[in-house]
Amino acid sequence: MATFLYKLGRLAFRRRHLVALIWVALLTLAGVGAASAPAAGNSSFSIPGTEAQKAFDLLEQRYPGMSADGATARVVFKAPSGGKITDPARKAVVEETVKELGSGSQVASVADPYTAHAVSRNGAIAYASVKYKVSGMELEDSSRDALKEAARHARDAGLTVEVGGDALNATPETGSSEIIGIAIAAVVLVITFGSLLAAGLPLLTAIIGVGIGVSSISALASALDLGSTTSTLATMIGLAVGIDYALFIVSRYRAELAEGREREEAAGRAVGTAGSAVVFAGLTVVIALVGLSVVNIPMLTKMGVAAAGTVAIAVLIALTMIPALLGYAGRRVRPTGEKSRLLGGGRTQKNPGRPNMGTRWASFVVRRPVAVLLLGVVGLGAAAVPAGSLELGLPDDGSQPASTTQRRAYDLLSEGFGPGFNGPLMVVVDAKGSADPKAAFAEAGDEIKGLKNVVTVTPATPNKAGDTATITVVPKSKPSSATTEELVHAIRDKGTDIARDTDSTVLVTGATAMNIDVSQRLNDALLPYLALVVGLAFLLLIVVFRSVLVPLKAALGFLLSVLAALGAVVAVFQWGWLSGLMNVEETGPVMSMMPIFMVGVVFGLAMDYEVFLVTRMREAYVHGETPGQAVVTGFKHGARVVTAAAVIMIAVFSGFIGSSESMIKMIGFGLAIAVFFDAFVVRMAVVPAVLALLGKRAWWLPKWLDRALPNVDVEGEGLRAHAGLDEEKELVRA
Repeated sequence: MATFLYKLGRLAFRRRHLVALIWVALLTLAGVGAASAPAAGNSSFSIPGTEAQKAFDLLEQRYPGMSADGATARVVFKAPSGGKITDPARKAVVEETVKELGSGSQVASVADPYTAHAVSRNGAIAYASVKYKVSGMELEDSSRDALKEAARHARDAGLTVEVGGDALNATPETGSSEIIGIAIAAVVLVITFGSLLAAGLPLLTAIIGVGIGVSSISALASALDLGSTTSTLATMIGLAVGIDYALFIVSRYRAELAEGREREEAAGRAVGTAGSAVVFAGLTVVIALVGLSVVNIPMLTKMGVAAAGTVAIAVLIALTMIPALLGYAGRRVRPTGEKSRLLGGGRTQKNPGRPNMGTRWASFVVRRPVAVLLLGVVGLGAAAVPAGSLELGLPDDGSQPASTTQRRAYDLLSEGFGPGFNGPLMVVVDAKGSADPKAAFAEAGDEIKGLKNVVTVTPATPNKAGDTATITVVPKSKPSSATTEELVHAIRDKGTDIARDTDSTVLVTGATAMNIDVSQRLNDALLPYLALVVGLAFLLLIVVFRSVLVPLKAALGFLLSVLAALGAVVAVFQWGWLSGLMNVEETGPVMSMMPIFMVGVVFGLAMDYEVFLVTRMREAYVHGETPGQAVVTGFKHGARVVTAAAVIMIAVFSGFIGSSESMIKMIGFGLAIAVFFDAFVVRMAVVPAVLALLGKRAWWLPKWLDRALPNVDVEGEGLRAHAGLDEEKELVRA
């Protein structure tokens, strides 16, 4: 592989005009596609095979035109303090608002509070339920504007009016902190390279790669039902890996120049060596992201595949566009150790013979491996302690910031009707095979009324055929509580008895039941997903490092860092530590998909640092150094660059903490802290300590396995032979 990539790097350097033209053309094509395509909305959500989804599908069949998955809104009215919403003047305002709400072309129905018994017992609060014909993704801006305008008219009449439900869900905003993250990355690159031009290359190529990836996602959003969250996550991951991959190749190019090689040869060798590490690091990220498909939640699968596509583009750009741009830059990109005059180049260096920080740190770890290992493991273990209290759930309007109308509507409904009113359960009774459907409906309602934690059970509402009915159940507890989850399971258990007695099927659905089923699906899939991703990456790393213990150590180190990161997420978003600093207005359960998403992304990124750092050690060991010397050599050449790469990733991920959407905020924080733990504790401390303790055993590989594995030559041994052949040819010509 090293030889092939070496030739590719030289070709891209020579044919830089063609390479640049191809990438600019791809960016233009993707941009035109994105501009002409319909805008992305909120992706439709389904979880095939779950009871909640089966009930939704049944409702679509038995209640034609009901739009079971259509967007909903609850317009909540509250009378001034001490007044009642049932007073004639206020009642007239509410009824006029209801009439205005029902005038939209996408509105399926509006329930009048006074005829639907949607007035609180004290008469102060009422709500109107609005049902739309289309999903939240397909809802037009004009429909949302009409909803807001109707609420404003009622406010002008003296009522407190708030709007909840998914009809107002908007594209999340990341805020200015994302720009700050990129600015920090630029500063780190300038410090690392000592040159504005060299620092600009990784930023430029990363932006082009993300531009192509995100524009492609936008172009396909409508056709593939990709939500706005998909492009945000692709941007987050694509920027981070795009900068890092380019950083490693530019850094290796400057090191090759420092050894006296011509620029085209240096570009070829940089792509042949660092580029090999980029390919395998990118493969681990792609495996981790595509592997999310095993969870069988279409939305998560699409997010993973879209982000993986952006990572693949970042790898291809690093291998081709970086050497092309290095060709354009010429002598303005200087060898390692040289700075541009603008940044202090030409000055006499202090202590020129002194080892760099990476060398000094690695030498210390090699001398004190046990102490460093224990300190690192104990520290990560302490950070992981809060993960033992992890509670999972999916966000609802109750997790929105207190400044939003959705959150205020949620609080008003809790005040007037009880906390469980924000998460009603819909029970679907399929009595098509029953001899007496009406009796089946009645028995289902009676059985549910006898359960604990139930406030209200509405009478069964049959369809036109009379073979299916829906029953609404309001719990006492709030939607995200464990008590509500227990009630869902209790209804399903009762459904088994009802089915046996009446030959009918009882299914529980609704947003709350759907969230519970999603959490269960994610919990069940976590271990198989972890086994698949870690197993495939373990095999890949065996091929890269030609060792059994090094990949095993890499996997165990990853588990330490991801557990510590989950502990930090629990401490901030569930316990409320530093919540003010992170602008977390409402603490609560951690998002159900957070653990599995963190496992996937963090594993891929963790293996980046493992590959980049340890391949340098492997290269030194293969070329004759002792195991201890190889560790020091790997840090001498790689520590500064890996540190810079980690700081850049942390800065980019931290930029998304400013997002208005709790999911993006939580993922941004989780990935940033996970990269910190993995890069600076696991890879910089635990890894060299373990390798120092293992010595030559670290590079042990059974002979039969050595013969069976393909030789991918990540350390570039084949380039030496290739260079030797070139020298012989030159001698013959002479």
